[in-house]
Amino acid sequence: MEPIGIPPDWHDDDLLNFEQFCELIRTPPRTVRDWRRRRVGPHWERLDGCGRLFMRVAEARRFLRSTRPSPRRERHDG
Repeated sequence: MEPIGIPPDWHDDDLLNFEQFCELIRTPPRTVRDWRRRRVGPHWERLDGCGRLFMRVAEARRFLRSTRPSPRRERHDG
């Protein structure tokens, strides 16, 4: 399986809608809605006059960086 990432040619100010984000991170919409309800996960915005949720690519990048596991530290005994 390929790691989840955002193509480098996507501009930080570009917008992703809810469905695009769920597809990008390979996560069911129900899970992402639950994150939003619990106020965890990425920050969403609504455009004036539009009921749909959007996020900036920069926010998606920030969210993905924040969810990566920390590199394991080697343990040295002795």
